Amino acid sequence: MWRKKLEDLAHWAHSDPHKPLIIQGARQVGKSTLVSLFAEEQGFSLLTLNFERNPEYADFFEKNDPKAIVSLLEVNFNIDIVTGKTLLFLDEIQAAPRVLKTLRYFYEEMPDLHIVAAGSLLDFELNSPTYSIPVGRISYLHLHPMGFIEFLLAVGKDKLAQFVQTYQIDDDLPDAIHDVLSHQFKIYSAVGGMPEAVLSYAKTERFQQCEAVKQDLLATFQNDFSKYTRHQDVPLIRKVFSRIPTLIGKKIKYSNLSPENRAAEVARVVTLLNNARIIQKAIRSSSNGVPLSAEANHKFYKLIFLDVGLVSTLLNITAEALASDDLMLVNKGVLAEQWIGQALLLNQDSHQTPELHYWAREKKSSSAELDYVTTVGSEVVGVEVKAGKTGTLKSLHLFMQEKKHSIAVRFNTDKPTWSKQDKLLSLPLYLAEEFSRLTAATIKNNH
Repeated sequence: MWRKKLEDLAHWAHSDPHKPLIIQGARQVGKSTLVSLFAEEQGFSLLTLNFERNPEYADFFEKNDPKAIVSLLEVNFNIDIVTGKTLLFLDEIQAAPRVLKTLRYFYEEMPDLHIVAAGSLLDFELNSPTYSIPVGRISYLHLHPMGFIEFLLAVGKDKLAQFVQTYQIDDDLPDAIHDVLSHQFKIYSAVGGMPEAVLSYAKTERFQQCEAVKQDLLATFQNDFSKYTRHQDVPLIRKVFSRIPTLIGKKIKYSNLSPENRAAEVARVVTLLNNARIIQKAIRSSSNGVPLSAEANHKFYKLIFLDVGLVSTLLNITAEALASDDLMLVNKGVLAEQWIGQALLLNQDSHQTPELHYWAREKKSSSAELDYVTTVGSEVVGVEVKAGKTGTLKSLHLFMQEKKHSIAVRFNTDKPTWSKQDKLLSLPLYLAEEFSRLTAATIKNNH
């Protein structure tokens, strides 16, 4: 299955110099498969070292001497490792933390060798006090679940995918195509973007088998909980894990996640799940300018889950329900807000640390809140997820009035529109991955 990140990997491979690359992402988002596809596409000879399956491979990296390491690998695997032709893949590298530290020496002493490292729980090591690689020695690439465009390509809807990727606001969009895309997006919302689930649906077009795959994935995540921290924390992690899908789009209060536990305990568990990439925080920002993180208030945040399809499963929302109902109204719009959060992450540069923000004004006389705030170039853009023509935009108008930004975006299930008077771009959910491109074009055309 084609992944957009193949383009980023190709750009990295042809850069001079190319630093060792670390791919970060949750378990089962397709890191290992992506590297295999990339090696095949670019004609690399692939040498994979899986440190979880073969922990003894870490012994090759005892010395911080890249040439000696390569010589030992050549002898052990009876191959020639040739710069420019061999791709060395260090998989599940979190199982061998000391190997991480050798990457800087490869950049300094063997910069022409292509090295990729990946690991499903890698953030725990990268955030640990013992991890230290000087800035500028390593590149990072963040991998998320498959988006709607990748889903369309996986299920053989190539023309629809091309239409989405090239659509401009002024282009004709017949009702028939809008309806087909809306229908396919409902299917995507049920299946989600976890590669194994997408592959199951692509092969069978049966939701029942796909649902079984997702249940297995969720069980895998829960089996990992004991790897995060002390064993006594596992019951609390399970409780928070199960509660998060019901709280998507709501400001997090620790008492809502687990009223029986102290706030500090719940906060630690949220951090653990965030480090495992199972959840992503959307942090409140004053949103006066870029970067949004400069005005972020980390005391206030919302959460989204890893994948919209997994949320559907955790909330027991069936594919049949999604097919027959307005997606914006299903479970009070939880799936729509979940997807837009995912899509905003997919719009970010692959090498940027993933981050989400929202805006809120909490005054007794006039409270207001936007689902998300993001940036397109140097522009701050407020984002609302609203149902059709009936959804009110009071908070969005108040945000625009206070902040004087040049454009805002609403996501709904209607066809795209641009209101120059309101400075409001309305986009259907299925165009969310094209958010940055379409917003930038609208700003340019209306300056």
